[in-house]
Amino acid sequence: MGLNFIEEIVEEDNRTGKWSGRVQTRFPPEPNGYLHIGHAKSICLNAGLAKKYNGTFNVRFDDTNPAKEEQEYVDSILRDVRWLAGDVPEGRVFYASDYFDQMFEWAEALMKAGKAYVCDLTADQMREYRGTMKDPGKPSPGRDRSVDENLTLLRKMKAGEFPEGKYTVRAKIDMASGNFNLRDPVMYRIVKAEHHRTGNKWSIYPSYDWAHGLEDSLEKITHSICTLEFENHRPLYDWFLNELGIYHPQQIEFARLNLTYTVMSKRKLLELVSKKHVAGWDDPRMPTISALRRRGYPASAVRTFCEEIGVTRVDSVIDVTRLENAVRNELNRTAERRMAVLKPLKVVIENWPEGHVEQLEAVNNPEDPNAGKRTVPFGKVIYVERDDFMENPPKKFFRLSPGREVRLRWAYFVTCKEVKKDAAGNVTEVVCTYDPATRGGDAPDGRKVKATMHWVAAATAVEAEVRLVDRLFTVESPDGDDYLKNLNPKSLEVVTDAKLEPALANAPVGTVVQFERLGYFNVDADSKPGKLVFNRTVTLKDTWVKEQAKGE
Repeated sequence: MGLNFIEEIVEEDNRTGKWSGRVQTRFPPEPNGYLHIGHAKSICLNAGLAKKYNGTFNVRFDDTNPAKEEQEYVDSILRDVRWLAGDVPEGRVFYASDYFDQMFEWAEALMKAGKAYVCDLTADQMREYRGTMKDPGKPSPGRDRSVDENLTLLRKMKAGEFPEGKYTVRAKIDMASGNFNLRDPVMYRIVKAEHHRTGNKWSIYPSYDWAHGLEDSLEKITHSICTLEFENHRPLYDWFLNELGIYHPQQIEFARLNLTYTVMSKRKLLELVSKKHVAGWDDPRMPTISALRRRGYPASAVRTFCEEIGVTRVDSVIDVTRLENAVRNELNRTAERRMAVLKPLKVVIENWPEGHVEQLEAVNNPEDPNAGKRTVPFGKVIYVERDDFMENPPKKFFRLSPGREVRLRWAYFVTCKEVKKDAAGNVTEVVCTYDPATRGGDAPDGRKVKATMHWVAAATAVEAEVRLVDRLFTVESPDGDDYLKNLNPKSLEVVTDAKLEPALANAPVGTVVQFERLGYFNVDADSKPGKLVFNRTVTLKDTWVKEQAKGE
């Protein structure tokens, strides 16, 4: 794979010695929610560049809005970044709040230079004064205050002498600029809220535009990588650094990640959590990194996905199937196979010796010759999937039905002889016979069957709850104001009486396996001793489901 356009910039900078061969990147999240898959692209890009060019990668929290930020979010973000990017040493974790004193000194310096002032306008008045694309903005009444008056008001704002909304601090740039970000942008606003790190020390907090470049400068970032929505903010980024005459990184913009069947607005994700449409930020149906990890997505698969979709400057929407396929491909290589029955139907093998249990040999992962083998117990009574039996099957159904012979995975050929039902006509038991000559799943006479089915022996079955996780939304583009109407009512189906082979009895939380023929599943954190809980990580392709859908 060739270089992306950011790597080309880095390579050219290294060739010319622009940064003395240094590559210093950062990931700057605001701790006002959990990270989502869109952030994963930025983490992989910034951490990947630092790794590729022997540079340094910082995590920096943009903790400039105490009203919406919490320590819980800080902790979750660090977990997510370390899971996805590898260890981030404590010495490479920074906070905007680390720099508040220096930022204030620089604000005073701009005021002394006549480049900043204290503004009296309310937020509504500021919008009114801002102008339009055709008309220039109007200057704030405070724009021409004296330097001494501005400094006095600024220091009183810092001391907490004014209520929220009374004043802001604005840069004095150009109210007629065609770029609205240069029409005297806000640098500070009054916020009377306790900060999760600085407590009540501050009553004013910097805006993102004011803080962003200063933080990059203080950390000696070389390539400040942002998403495209910040492209129009770059002139302001440059203006602040140029006016202060301080170290000046290069801001570079790339297209953010957009996925089908997904919303990635923090406001909407918070609404899903607060209104209990999901069980929390790490609900496996959510697009948060915490949820993907809980669902069983390997970090390596997420990194592969981010690499495969590439880095460009063109906005696009990526099919979520590409992410799911990256997970399938990774787990196909790495996940061990186990048998599980989610909707059990009892099968009695009438010619099997009463009380006899046989240990059969099974391969853990056909894709990995080093995965080894295990033994699976087989007895007179087994469970198969209820969907694998039909009393009156259609033409293309090749699984178990009256008179039909099928192969049991790793076991024997069996033939359905009898169907038992309850008073309501529901099938409660299937009676079969087995062919002892087919042990291991092949017939010595060379006869073939058209279906191989998984099963679990009843005597040794482990009971578990299995959560069948599916896409949270029913439409490809759910991200409108009415997005909640597109919630998928079938995004979670809970199976409470699943039967698993005994090799899974003591599987630790986080273990990912393939339930043969069903999909990939992992042990959820809700598991307790004697009560396993699994999430479906991702499905397998099932041609019968497609045929059934055609029939419907």
